[in-house]
Amino acid sequence: MTHGSAAAAGSFDPGIRVGLSLPPAGFSSHDDALAYVHGAADAGLDHLVTADHVAFFDGRGMDGLMTVSWLAGLHPTIGVYVGVYLLALRHPVAVARQVATLAGHAPGRLTFGVGVGGEDRHEMEVVGVDPATRGRRTDEALDVLRPLLAGHTVDHHGEFYDAPEAIIRPAPVPPVPVTIGGRSDAAVRRAGRRGDGWLASWCSPRRFAEGVGIAEQEAADAGRADVAWRHGYQIWIGLGDTPAAGAAVLGPAMEKFYGAPYSAFERYSPVGTPADIAEWLRPYVEAGAVDFNLAPIASTDAERVEGAAEVRRLLLT
Repeated sequence: MTHGSAAAAGSFDPGIRVGLSLPPAGFSSHDDALAYVHGAADAGLDHLVTADHVAFFDGRGMDGLMTVSWLAGLHPTIGVYVGVYLLALRHPVAVARQVATLAGHAPGRLTFGVGVGGEDRHEMEVVGVDPATRGRRTDEALDVLRPLLAGHTVDHHGEFYDAPEAIIRPAPVPPVPVTIGGRSDAAVRRAGRRGDGWLASWCSPRRFAEGVGIAEQEAADAGRADVAWRHGYQIWIGLGDTPAAGAAVLGPAMEKFYGAPYSAFERYSPVGTPADIAEWLRPYVEAGAVDFNLAPIASTDAERVEGAAEVRRLLLT
C-alpha cells in the first residue's frame, strides 16, 4: 500500500517521524544543550536535526556529522539527522568512515541527508571545488559512499575522486538511510537513483507528490526495487496562539538567518497553533512524506519542543 492510499483511508503511516532542529542561536551552555536534547526525547520527538556548512557566507556554519555525533552522545536513544550534508566538499571514503563510526556508536539512530548546496558559491571555492561541478561531484561521491557503507570493496577512478581498493569495516548495522535534499528535478532524480528518499523543502504538496513519483520511477528504471523509502519534508514553523502571533516570531528569525524578507518564505512557512501546523502538513503525509524535520520558532526553547511534539502527536492521530 502506498503512503497516499493509506492516508486516504484515514490512517496515517505509523512510520512517520518528526524531528526538531537546533535553536538558530545555538546553546548558551552544555546544560542548556542537555536540557533541550532530553526535553525533545522526553516529549516523544524522534530525532534532532542539524544542517552542515564549511564556511557559509561570512564563515558561519557547523560540521553536520560532528554536530550529530555530539548530539547522539547527549542522549542514549534519540535519533539524529543531518539535513543536509555537503558531500561534494569532502572525499567520500573519509565520509564513509565517519558515518560508519557514528553508526557503530549509535546504531540505528543516524539518517544521513545529502545535498549539493550552492547558495554560497564561495563556500565551495574555499575548499577548491568549482561550484559548477557540485552536482556531478555529489553523484560520483554517492557512487563511492553507498557501496562502502554496504560493506563492499570499491575500486573507483573517476572524474573527481580516486578510491583504489577501498573498504570500510565494519559496515553499519542496521544500514544508515541516505536521503537526498534539494528542490530541483535533478535532486529528485538523484534521490531515485542513489538515495533512500527525497528530502524536500519550499514546495507545495502537489509538487511533493510529483517529486515522490519521479524519484520512485527513477529507482524502478535503475532496477532498484527494494528501497525502504523515507521521503521527508524540512520546514520552518512559527508557533503562537494565533497565526499572527506565530508569524510575529517566525518572520524576524527567518529574516535574520537568510538575510531576505519574510515575504520570500511566508507561503511555505506555516504559523499558529500546533493544530494549525499539523493540518497544514497533512497533505504532505498524503503525498508520501514520512519524515518531517521541523525548525520551530517560539518565545522559548521549551515552547519549541512542546509545540513540535504536539504537531507530531496530531500527525499520528
